Amino acid sequence: MKIILEKVKIPIKKEIKEFEKQFVNVIKSNITLIDKITHYLIHRKGKLIRPIFVFLIAKMLGKIQKKTYHTACLIELIHTATLVHDDVIDNSSLRRGSFSINAIWKNKTAVLIGDYLLSKSLLLATDNNYYDLLKIICKTVKDMSEGELLQMEKSKKLDITEKIYNQIIYHKTASLIAASCECGARSVNADEKTALKMRKFGIFAGIAFQIKDDLFDYEEKSNNFTGKPIGIDLREKKITLPLIYTIRKASKEDQKWILNSIKNYDEKKKHQIINCIKKYGGLEYATQKMIKFRNDALKILENYPEGAIKEALKIMINFIIERNQ
Repeated sequence: MKIILEKVKIPIKKEIKEFEKQFVNVIKSNITLIDKITHYLIHRKGKLIRPIFVFLIAKMLGKIQKKTYHTACLIELIHTATLVHDDVIDNSSLRRGSFSINAIWKNKTAVLIGDYLLSKSLLLATDNNYYDLLKIICKTVKDMSEGELLQMEKSKKLDITEKIYNQIIYHKTASLIAASCECGARSVNADEKTALKMRKFGIFAGIAFQIKDDLFDYEEKSNNFTGKPIGIDLREKKITLPLIYTIRKASKEDQKWILNSIKNYDEKKKHQIINCIKKYGGLEYATQKMIKFRNDALKILENYPEGAIKEALKIMINFIIERNQ
């Protein structure tokens, strides 16, 4: 997986290196505790999927400039802030194989660090008069919060339809990837039509990304590669696409048993629920949908000239659905 990402980065290797230097400067603080925590965050960085999208889109459409670097920093600040907050919400002690911020510095500090990162992203936009980006960023943060809250609301009632599921994953995941692609285009002064086309590309990529994440919940190998325990979505009553399809296709007796098993969750029933999802083809259906969104994203790229950047974007889109973490 790491090899594939390194291949994707080849056309933007110089830009990613410069971005990482700038991100360190953007995130730093004069307050010792903040600096200590942000230093810890930087040194356990993730895959940088969103900044990669920013640079690839920008370079495909124009010439990388100062605004592009700031855009990548804005996006990564928001992404990092939401991960810190998510770990508090989920009471998670691990993130990417390391201790989470809340596990080391407790919840109160973690929430405040998340707020600090969000405020730094907004300041970076306002200090540089990026009001076009600011509007997109603010809407994206709102969308992400709404997505999480909608999922919480529906998890209590267990009444998620596929339409609502698509709405949830657009808001909580695809919206930030869409913002990365749109803002990347706007950072090099792409016209309105092109910027919105790149946003659509990001939506398709983001939805495929989230469906893949949801599929990990049913795969034995997830435990080895992602650090995400199998069946954690079931335990938390998160109704994802494989389960939605299964409930729709199952006999009334099985429907009743599945919903009751999730409502009164018991770890002993976990594998029975997963086997039921496999029996009704829930995993195959979700996989087909994921591939469709991947193909929709690739179709948008067809209108752009062949070259190293376009090839890297294609690899990136395929990586999204083929990754093992």
